[in-house]
Amino acid sequence: MTVTTQVPLRADQRPLYAQASEALKHLVQRGGYAPGDRLPSEHELSGQLGISRPTLREALRHLEEEGAIVRRHGVGTFVAVQPPVIEGGLEILESIERMAERRGLSTRMSEARVEQRPAHARELDGLGVSAATQVTAVTRVIMANGERVAHLTDVVPERFLSQPELGEGFHGSVLDLLLARGWPALAHSRTELAAEAADADLARALHIQRAAPLLKLEARLYAQDGQVVDYSTSYFVPGHFRFHVVRRIAGA
Repeated sequence: MTVTTQVPLRADQRPLYAQASEALKHLVQRGGYAPGDRLPSEHELSGQLGISRPTLREALRHLEEEGAIVRRHGVGTFVAVQPPVIEGGLEILESIERMAERRGLSTRMSEARVEQRPAHARELDGLGVSAATQVTAVTRVIMANGERVAHLTDVVPERFLSQPELGEGFHGSVLDLLLARGWPALAHSRTELAAEAADADLARALHIQRAAPLLKLEARLYAQDGQVVDYSTSYFVPGHFRFHVVRRIAGA
């Protein structure tokens, strides 16, 4: 499949590779490329977009990190087959496993590590305590339909959750475990959202490039008496999740 129309880049303030990425997306859409289709060579694409090969390569790298394309060394560049998306509303606190289940997706836990240790300084702040506190720290990768989609860390004071309680039946959700146990009585969660670049450890665990963009959720789960039961940090790989928020109109 060949598209001969040159796609001029817009004169805006974004980096040239970002403009090229957007232009390449339009080219793919107008050219009728379907998931799995092979794109033209770099030489052809740079000519169609009117950009240099180095700028094109940077744009392709950016689109690969987004999951829009797949590059196979010595074979070519292909439109990515989009994976099923795990979708949920942020108004209701629920585990990835429950969200995936509604979409008919199977999940499993990988690279799980459970430690009982003193809380680190940042964790003490997250838990809202100042004195030295023993915690159970649970770190793992969540896989959905064979893809690494999230990296989760939960830090729970040992008085609320001990390492032996996790046992062999633990499948990845500390929230589901606490809810099933029924203690302590949970009230609500306060969550902060941010975009963050993957460091070396996250890149290795999630099989992505270093500095690739991730969605970060930093959450504090509160008991009804106001104590923080769980301080968690979750990193989600773009393209695998779609979160939404239902917002009230002021005064309504």
